[in-house]
Amino acid sequence: MSKLKIGVIGTGGIAIQRHIPALRSLEDKVELVAVQDVNKERAEEVAGRFAIPEVCESPDELFGLVDAVIICTPNKFHENLSVHALNKGVHVLCEKPMAMNAVEASSMLEASEKNGRTLAIAYHYRHMEEGRMAKKVTEAGEVGKPLVARVQAMRRRKVPGWGVFTNKELQGGGSLIDFGCHLLDLSLWLLGNPKPVEVSAQTYNDLSRIPGQVNDWGTFDHETFEVDDHVTSYIRFENGLSLQFECSWAANIKEDHTTVTLSGVDGGLSVFPFELYQTKHGAVWDASPVLKDEEEVEIGVKQLSNFIGSCLGEEELVVDPAEALRVTAIIDAMYESSQSGRAVRLDG
Repeated sequence: MSKLKIGVIGTGGIAIQRHIPALRSLEDKVELVAVQDVNKERAEEVAGRFAIPEVCESPDELFGLVDAVIICTPNKFHENLSVHALNKGVHVLCEKPMAMNAVEASSMLEASEKNGRTLAIAYHYRHMEEGRMAKKVTEAGEVGKPLVARVQAMRRRKVPGWGVFTNKELQGGGSLIDFGCHLLDLSLWLLGNPKPVEVSAQTYNDLSRIPGQVNDWGTFDHETFEVDDHVTSYIRFENGLSLQFECSWAANIKEDHTTVTLSGVDGGLSVFPFELYQTKHGAVWDASPVLKDEEEVEIGVKQLSNFIGSCLGEEELVVDPAEALRVTAIIDAMYESSQSGRAVRLDG
C-alpha cells in the first residue's frame, strides 16, 4: 500500500518541535512531501533542515501534492485553510484551538462531514500517558458518577513573548485560548463530554499591562497587550456536574503547576501526576501506577499515528472534532461572560 503523502502549513515552533520530527518517526506509514509558510525563507530553511522535497508558494499548490495536511498557523487562519483543504479532498490535522470561535469551528466540522475527510484537532494532552490512564480508570467506573472537576493550568511569569501569542487579531485571546484550552479539553473528555448549560468567567491582564514586569519567556509590549493572561471560570453541566477552571500565563504564585482532578461518588483522581483516591476495606486508599516519562515527540507520534489511522479508515479519532467544537463554544462563553459581567447560558 502506498504511503500517505503529508504536507505542513506553518513552519514555526510547534511544527519543528513536534509534528515534523514525529512524521520522521513514522516514515514507514507517511511521506512528508511539502511545506508552505507565508515566510518563504523560513519554509526553505525548515525544508533544508528536515530534507523535505517541496517548498510550496501557496496552500493551493500544497493541497495538490498531498493526501493530508497539518495546519500549524496562527488561529485566525485555521478555519479558512481547513475548509479549503477538506473541500479539495485533503485530510486535516489542525493545531489547537480548533478555530477563533464556534461559528468557524462549525464550518470546519461541516466541511469534514460533507467531503468525507478526517478532521483532527491537536489536543495532545489526550495522548499523554497520564491522560490515557485517567480515561481508562474513569471508563472502568473507578470514580463512579463524577460530581466536581477542578482544573488549574498555571504559569508564573511566562507570557510567550515570541511569535504572535499576544496578538489578539491573529490568536483571538491569550492564556485561555492558547494554554487553558488543553486542560479544558482533557477534563471534558474524562467527564464523558457532558453538555454545558451555564458558564461564568472573568479574564484579567493587569500584570502584563504593568511596565517593566519580569517575564521568563521573552519580551512583549505592555502598552499593546490586549489578550488575557489569567482566567477564572465556573461551568455547570446538564447532569449537575460542575467544573472549577483557572488558567494563567502570569500569576504571582510560587511555581508553575498543571492540575486536573475529578471527584466522584466512588472515588477521585488527579491526572498530573496520576493518582487514584478511593475508600475500601475500611480504609482510605491512594494508588499511583508507574508511568513512563515521555518526550514531546513521543506524544506527537501517538497523535499522528491516530490521525493517520483515521485517514486510512483503520481507527477512530481520539479527539472527535465535535468534542473540540464544544471546547471552543465554552471558550466563547467564557470571554462573553467576562465582557458582559453575567453568566452565559448555552444550548449545548
